Amino acid sequence: MLGDALEQVRQWRAEADLGFRGLDNDVRDPVIVTGFTATRAQKLTPGQKDANRVLATGRAPAEHGFAHLKNWRTLTKLRTDPARATHFLCALLVLTNLEVNR
Repeated sequence: MLGDALEQVRQWRAEADLGFRGLDNDVRDPVIVTGFTATRAQKLTPGQKDANRVLATGRAPAEHGFAHLKNWRTLTKLRTDPARATHFLCALLVLTNLEVNR
């Protein structure tokens, strides 16, 4: 069951923050793209820091859009099928980002 879901999502290449633990551990073909994490013993290289910065830049508009939708409680009473909800949510995120950035 999880394997089927991974195959369906593999084409999406979702981006997540550093706190997210991915669905699989396939380094060559990840489903969830997260940044690099530093440990006490191993600090991040400048290239890893740049990669984290690029991921954060690409994720920021969606994160801000979801934050606004949560604050406005827009989706609390949404009762529809997932395909329609996905299109609705995408439209709301675009409109939210347009409103916030004007």
